[in-house]
Amino acid sequence: MSLQKLARELDETARQTAAMVEGITEALQILADRNLARDPSVREAAQMIITALQGQDRIEQRCHNMALAVRQFALLPPTAPDSVYDEIWASLTLDELRVPSLSGIAAHQVHGEAELF
Repeated sequence: MSLQKLARELDETARQTAAMVEGITEALQILADRNLARDPSVREAAQMIITALQGQDRIEQRCHNMALAVRQFALLPPTAPDSVYDEIWASLTLDELRVPSLSGIAAHQVHGEAELF
């Protein structure tokens, strides 16, 4: 698989996760109805949905960041030093991609309360 194809697949994955959110957002709007929102279990379910939506947003951002990095890698000559690749990773916006010590551990970190984005 070429690096350009990989980048397109990452972008498509991001697009698909964003499309999935539309239905979830509609369900959340129903749960936010004043009469339903008084029920503590409905409020808890809505909070769980919000947290899941934030996870999707993070996946979408990761895919776009990785696609950008892959496109930049594709432009490099085969003799490019590792430091050039490191600079590309360092330029990404998500810390878990940009900072090597955080790579792959975001799922294991304790997250605070969910916030609407």
